[in-house]
Amino acid sequence: MQLTPKPRFAGVHVVLGTLALWALPCRAALEGLRGLTMPTDDPACAFACTGSLAGFALSCSVQDDSNHGSGGHGHGAPVVTTPACRAGDEPYLSTVAWCMSTKCKEFDVPVSRLEEVWALRVTGDPSVRAKWSYTEALLSVDSPPNRTLVMGDKLNVTSLAPASWQVSYNTATVMAHESRTQSIYGLVLLIAGFAVPILLTWMGYLPFAGALGDRIIRPLLVYPSLIGTYQVRPLPFSLGNAPTRGQALFVSVMVVLNVLTTATGYRTVPSHMWLRNSWQQIVGFMMYRTGVLSYALAPLTVLFASRNNVLLWLTNWSHSTFLLLHRWMARLFMLQALLHSVLAVILYKDMGIYDAQAAMEYWSWGVVATVLGCVMLVVSTLWFRQRWYELFLLSHIVMAALVLVGCWYHAALRFLPTGQGFNTWIYVAVAVWGFDRVARLFRIVKNGVRRAHVTDLGNGYLRLDIDGVRWGHGPGRHVYVHLPAVHPLRPWESHPFSVLPRSLLRSATSGESLSAASSHHRGDAEKHWQTAVTGTVAAAADSLDTKAAASSPSPGIVLFVRKAEGMTKTLASSPGLLTFLDGPYPNNSAAAVLRCDRVVLVAGGIGITGLLAWVDNHPNVKLFWSAKESARPLVAAMEPVVARLGPSNAEVRVGQRFAAADVLEEESKAGWAKIGVVVCGPGGLCDDVRAAVVALGKRSKGTTFVLEVEAYTW
Repeated sequence: MQLTPKPRFAGVHVVLGTLALWALPCRAALEGLRGLTMPTDDPACAFACTGSLAGFALSCSVQDDSNHGSGGHGHGAPVVTTPACRAGDEPYLSTVAWCMSTKCKEFDVPVSRLEEVWALRVTGDPSVRAKWSYTEALLSVDSPPNRTLVMGDKLNVTSLAPASWQVSYNTATVMAHESRTQSIYGLVLLIAGFAVPILLTWMGYLPFAGALGDRIIRPLLVYPSLIGTYQVRPLPFSLGNAPTRGQALFVSVMVVLNVLTTATGYRTVPSHMWLRNSWQQIVGFMMYRTGVLSYALAPLTVLFASRNNVLLWLTNWSHSTFLLLHRWMARLFMLQALLHSVLAVILYKDMGIYDAQAAMEYWSWGVVATVLGCVMLVVSTLWFRQRWYELFLLSHIVMAALVLVGCWYHAALRFLPTGQGFNTWIYVAVAVWGFDRVARLFRIVKNGVRRAHVTDLGNGYLRLDIDGVRWGHGPGRHVYVHLPAVHPLRPWESHPFSVLPRSLLRSATSGESLSAASSHHRGDAEKHWQTAVTGTVAAAADSLDTKAAASSPSPGIVLFVRKAEGMTKTLASSPGLLTFLDGPYPNNSAAAVLRCDRVVLVAGGIGITGLLAWVDNHPNVKLFWSAKESARPLVAAMEPVVARLGPSNAEVRVGQRFAAADVLEEESKAGWAKIGVVVCGPGGLCDDVRAAVVALGKRSKGTTFVLEVEAYTW
């Protein structure tokens, strides 16, 4: 079944969320966003003063003879001016102060802001304080200076700024604009990805939205698949899962926003300190922009993959929807990263500095993050996941962590000391990941150490009884089960299973057998099934019912498992298997279905476990369940709860399938105003039911449908 975690917004989650989200974002808050909360090169007039004067020798400067002969030649060795030298050099300090005062006068820059720039930039190192403040340095100038500095001069008296101030000013102006723009555009992507699901959900509660959604939006946009009838079923050649039209629309919005934020909002200036022409400026600014946009997508990518995704609490979108969107956000994240890398290579080769840049440590970390991200895209393909899921899961977590580490070092080493605001996005992404992990751990600790009593039902089906768990009777819930004794070397592995309360599986009090109930409508096929149930398989069911009845005073949950590859393959009968439970998590939102006049449950095989809890949560339920011949032990185990529905509301076929379109057509003719359809089972069944609901929703005049699909789509 499609597991769709939807935790309730409980107080403990608020506490955990606050702690986790404040831990790293406290650091992010200190750095802020470059160009917004952390102004960059603004005011440009002041930054241009420190930039244009930084290259002049001072009285305390020393020559660097490390790359020159002792005798020197021509222009002599370059000079080195330390922050401590600048901090105490009065002609330098007074020249910078005079420059700031005169150049920023027309821009009405407050003195307080000039003092901030002074403390940040005047010595070249914010940790080294100048002997004078900006105001004190300005007061030290007795008369306006008349000497204009030119290249090669020694700054030993208060002077006027050189002609290069204009170049520095142009550079500071355009860099401030780009820093501000790229941060705003990054926020646009982040806020859009977070807010659109919330807005669309909340719009559904508007007075006019009910009828509009039932008649138009759901049958035409929400339910239909984008590609034929493929949705839960994988596309040919294991290309992945096709989105619904609604999911595709959200992805399209994010793609368009990525294109617009990447391609618009650039400025160029006549002269720039290191980008020689307009072409280099556009390529350089686009290189910076794509790097920031890639970082801005990281929190969304992590959030959409989380079990404890806050959007699951604030919207009616399913976990499977967010998993699909997670994969698309990851693709956009990597596309922006690849553009960033390609543009950097092109620009630095054109500038003639590629070899020097590629040898630096920040570049190496960028390569690590980019290469691992590309590997993740390959390993995350459906073809790989279906064959080596456990390997995919472990490698995915490890490589994702390394990608975030690589991103952090890439920015921190390039923009010392810690990234100058670029890493704010990474802090948020790590905080989201940390919150999810802490919430999982809290659930496990809250549930405590449990023991699972494993019973082999035969034909590869197992029943796990876990005592002492009180989770109520809500429909459509699941739990992630850790069985460390099964794989001691991989205790972190967990698998999702549908949850059934033990009390639900007690024998029916009506005395009606399931075989009688199902044979009411189904002739020979049902007679064949009846014979099987009343034989040896029914004996197994009686045994299980006896055990359940004997232990009925004790609360607990029951999980049914069909052996497959991976962890479940090695499961066997056990009187007390060590178990840890991460859950429960609700599946799709049940509220809309529970408001329907009629609820139709369509199950295939083991998918019945995801639907049976609906029996006790709605007064008008009808079940259609088809199972393979090999599933007879499972059919027998489910007899007590299925029999509760009575002979007219439970139809079971063993070895045969239902025609979903015919079943739903028959229900629509019964005159119900609104029918809720919940399907759980193989991908083909889920897609057939989806297609039938879409077709009926378009042409049915008197009946509307609410569809919930619960199917494994990892």
